[in-house]
Amino acid sequence: MDERRIRAAADRLLELRRTRRVVPDLPTELRPVTLSDAYAVQDLVVEGLLPGGAGRIGYKVACTSEIAQAALDIDGPLFGRLLSNSTSASGARLSTDRFVHRVIEAEFAFRIGSDVPPVDGGHTPDSIAVHVDAVLPAVEIVDYRYESWAVGAVPVAADNAIHGWWVHGAPVEGWRHLDLAGAAVDVRRNGELVTSGSGAAVLGHPLTVMAWLADELAGRGRALRVGDLVTTGVTTDVFEAAAGDRIDAEFAGIGDVVLEFD
Repeated sequence: MDERRIRAAADRLLELRRTRRVVPDLPTELRPVTLSDAYAVQDLVVEGLLPGGAGRIGYKVACTSEIAQAALDIDGPLFGRLLSNSTSASGARLSTDRFVHRVIEAEFAFRIGSDVPPVDGGHTPDSIAVHVDAVLPAVEIVDYRYESWAVGAVPVAADNAIHGWWVHGAPVEGWRHLDLAGAAVDVRRNGELVTSGSGAAVLGHPLTVMAWLADELAGRGRALRVGDLVTTGVTTDVFEAAAGDRIDAEFAGIGDVVLEFD
């Protein structure tokens, strides 16, 4: 995919975000064919989403469950970028009209405490844990402008992995004794339990996702750096929030995240 078409694809995706218009897919001539093309488009989309003073604060990892991988016809995860101007602390009140969709995903997140170098043979959960200084409870709001988010992995990756917003709880620095795979996650809407899961839903363990991301970034000439925040994929079934909904995601032993839509 040449630079002209990469730029045109990014411009189209940014226009769809501005107008909240929904389409079946990108036009054939603008549709990336490979993930490498998609990430090249994503870089320009992210650049266009950052006004003066805003910045990239880390990564989101998507397709960390078998169900999501099957829906997008991909055999592994993909990543997008977290941005300072679409991130809030727990207690956020968000405008319903800002989103086309408000898909709620309760996720384990991590804060990187030291730069992550590549490792011969690839990272493991133990090797990546050395570089993590905190775990955070989080909710990602997935928002998309395709008629279905199951349009395919490549167009999803191009649109910054259909990231809408990220809300996080307080970082927990004394986390190493916690059983993150077994930690229960309960998500309530307006006080009623909607869905439950655990950290085992994401590649068996959230740190396995972190190891995957470190290796994937290294293979693309990138790296996790100190201070980066990473959210590791949905731990429960997903649902769409509506105007007036209050969402409370509780992570056993870690904390909770609360947000509301006006």
